[in-house]
Amino acid sequence: MKALLMLEDGFYTKCESFTGEGEIFGELVFNTSLTGYQEIITDPSYRGQIVMMTNTMIGNYGIREGEDESTRIHTEGFVVREYSGEPLDYEQAERLAPSSKPPSFKRGLNFNDPLTLHSKITTNLASYLKTQNVLGVEGVDTRMFTKHIREQGAMKAGITTETMNRDEFLRKVKASPGIVGRDLVTEVTTTNAYLYNDSDGPRIAVLDCGIKESSLRELARRECRVEVFPAYSDKSDILNSKADGLLISNGPGDPAALKTIVKTVENLIGKVPIFGICLGHQIIGQALGAKTFKLKFGHHGGNHPVRDEKTKKVYITTQNHGFAVDTEDLKTRDVEITFINLNDFTLEGMKHKKYPLFSVQFHPEAAPGPHDTLFIFDEFIKMVKDFKG
Repeated sequence: MKALLMLEDGFYTKCESFTGEGEIFGELVFNTSLTGYQEIITDPSYRGQIVMMTNTMIGNYGIREGEDESTRIHTEGFVVREYSGEPLDYEQAERLAPSSKPPSFKRGLNFNDPLTLHSKITTNLASYLKTQNVLGVEGVDTRMFTKHIREQGAMKAGITTETMNRDEFLRKVKASPGIVGRDLVTEVTTTNAYLYNDSDGPRIAVLDCGIKESSLRELARRECRVEVFPAYSDKSDILNSKADGLLISNGPGDPAALKTIVKTVENLIGKVPIFGICLGHQIIGQALGAKTFKLKFGHHGGNHPVRDEKTKKVYITTQNHGFAVDTEDLKTRDVEITFINLNDFTLEGMKHKKYPLFSVQFHPEAAPGPHDTLFIFDEFIKMVKDFKG
């Protein structure tokens, strides 16, 4: 089905929808991960954004059971160079790689069946997007669009199958809401507090600004009792839970629009050990008196290098943010810079010199991406135990 992808500056391309009819709007960002599209589209941090994958072929391993990062797809739209949605059948797989045939292969599988041969795969990407009315398009020169965004900056965009009138659709794109100034946390946070994992270990409260399943899983693996709270919970909700530590999660939108959450965190500093990831890092930065600013095109992907400023060791990290904390505002605070991005030298981590408090801009849980920095969860648990004595 013919579709139109349009940026707010008039840059456009005709393409093909592989999910049916529709019309959507959002900020177009590019993601440099080679795989992991299922985790990406279900990451709540992508609320309000259209994700474009720079890898040329997407969809070839389907949708796997248990790999979602939340209960739904959060991207407004999905853009790829080429959609590859169907699996090999038994004969094709045997002909191409007879010696690597897994034991789960079964004869008689239909090449047009959306289910693949892998035991955990339940459907294909197109069907998954369709079930949640998310528009996906292919046939886009993603390299050209990535270069355009890199040079001109991330901007509002739209995808439609309803009209090929460029002028008419451009007016709609320009009139659509942007990311700056928007509180999107209210759209992704849990409505009620819930217990994710029961344990006799450290009691960790999670302020859910758009928490990923992988972050919760990492806490549970460390035998923590994990209780998740709505993002706009009061200070008393956290303290009354007798939490030993607080994790402020990742999430979507403009961190400067979260003044109530920032105030709550400010009032909790020094009372409970605090660890922030991504948006949580930006919230902590504001609670310490710093400002945030919008990056030209953001960091989205699983191949971003950061440097530990103490050891000078470099880690490859997963990142997904369009804003950053201004380091100039931290120079007069009791804050130590712990990590720096080696692509643009923006702030990637900090810790307080007096209080049990630290944060990282990248995603130590990855999903998708490298596991170089999983040890940061261990550092959080150690800080919690040390504070508790």
